[in-house]
Amino acid sequence: MPEQIIFEMSRPGRKGYTLEPLDVPEKPVDSLLPKECLREKPARLPEMSENEVVRHFVRLSHMNHHIDKGFYPLGSCTMKYNPKINEVTASLPGFTRVHPHQAVSTVQGCLQVAWEVEKLLCEVTGFKAVTTQPAAGAHGELTGIMLIRKYHDKKKNARSLILIPDSAHGTNPSSVTIAGYTTLEFKSNDRGLIDFEDFCSKLTSDVAGLMVTNPNTLGFFESDIKKIAGALHSKDALLYMDGANLNALLGFVKPAELGVDVLHINLHKTFSTPHGGGGPGSGPVAVSEKLVDFLPVPRVVNKNGVFSLDYNLPDSIGKVHSFYGNFGILVRALTYMLMVGKRGMRRVSENAILNSNYLLSLIKNDYEHPYGSPVMHEFVVSADRQKEKGIKALDIAKRLLDFGFHAPTIYFPLIVHEALMIEPTETETKETLEAFAAVLKQIAREVDENPEILLTAPHNTPVSRLDDVRASKEINIRYKFNE
Repeated sequence: MPEQIIFEMSRPGRKGYTLEPLDVPEKPVDSLLPKECLREKPARLPEMSENEVVRHFVRLSHMNHHIDKGFYPLGSCTMKYNPKINEVTASLPGFTRVHPHQAVSTVQGCLQVAWEVEKLLCEVTGFKAVTTQPAAGAHGELTGIMLIRKYHDKKKNARSLILIPDSAHGTNPSSVTIAGYTTLEFKSNDRGLIDFEDFCSKLTSDVAGLMVTNPNTLGFFESDIKKIAGALHSKDALLYMDGANLNALLGFVKPAELGVDVLHINLHKTFSTPHGGGGPGSGPVAVSEKLVDFLPVPRVVNKNGVFSLDYNLPDSIGKVHSFYGNFGILVRALTYMLMVGKRGMRRVSENAILNSNYLLSLIKNDYEHPYGSPVMHEFVVSADRQKEKGIKALDIAKRLLDFGFHAPTIYFPLIVHEALMIEPTETETKETLEAFAAVLKQIAREVDENPEILLTAPHNTPVSRLDDVRASKEINIRYKFNE
């Protein structure tokens, strides 16, 4: 590499921007790589000007759908706006120019961030301790079930079953299986809640715990949750709460006070960090007193303002992440929590619940609402009456794309036929909700007046209707240069 000096713009300080020289390798990059990793011929890459490159990525961003472009009402996935201030704080040099192998004394600020996130999450949820290691919600689920297993193993109380309601998230039974348990499903009642009698009939001495989402995937609060927790604890079984829907409870309910023993928290849902595109996410796990000793190592410790990493936890389940979690996500979440504050968190839930019920009220005459009750942060309607006329939930989802809206979650939960699962989140305006409802109402009219337009939708997207089965079986995303 020719000798050169590379400069990088540093963050603005009180005196404006400064230029700092960066180190340049003394040897050519080619000499640093094994010969078997080097190309024999130069890669065939096009030469382009800067404005061509910029235009290319801007064009791609317009072709894609994202939260900065339009409404993204994915039920159960909480695709809410991510404040740009989160990105500013996460990109500060003190957070980006660190390495996990650095001496603890040189990363005190980073450890303080992790410690403060843990303490704030404890305050929000009411739990004794939190680990921020899990890298996503499903990873948090697995960690939580591993903690339950460790609890029973420590007591030499071998158990094989985890109970799950029929409305559960699909990752729940997967996490149970990976953790070495067997899933035992029980049914919901005619109100869309846990059928307590069926639950009790399955609660044997071989049950290690119950995984429940509250509010559940239908958008209803499990009103019997304390009674359920009591029944579990009478058998020395534990209550695991899937925290995917925690943004409906902030400031109102602390899960620990409901009898929950372990909870995973999706920072990429409730606390406004990026979601989608493969991550990164973050799924911290909060636990009651009885599970603290089993948390992953290391744990961040604060002694008189000096932070350290404690590995001396003999009963720990061990590490669940190569290092200490997705740290940049913790910075973003902490920014959000400090920005909205205690009152703001309650308003998050208030607005999420208000938006959900308002949107449901606008469309409930056009689509069937199976259980009919007021909801929390999300709701599920059915396209059953549309299917009777030849139009499925999938067709409605495709047609929504023509109007610049992302489709909601469809065909989940499985207990609702032709399900459309919609979550407006607290960050959308009344005008956006009304525009979305107007399109759904128009689509309901098109079912009668022009069904062909739904069967061939979408028409205004970069890629028209795909053969979904073939697209799944014959994935071809390779780019081919013109010879």
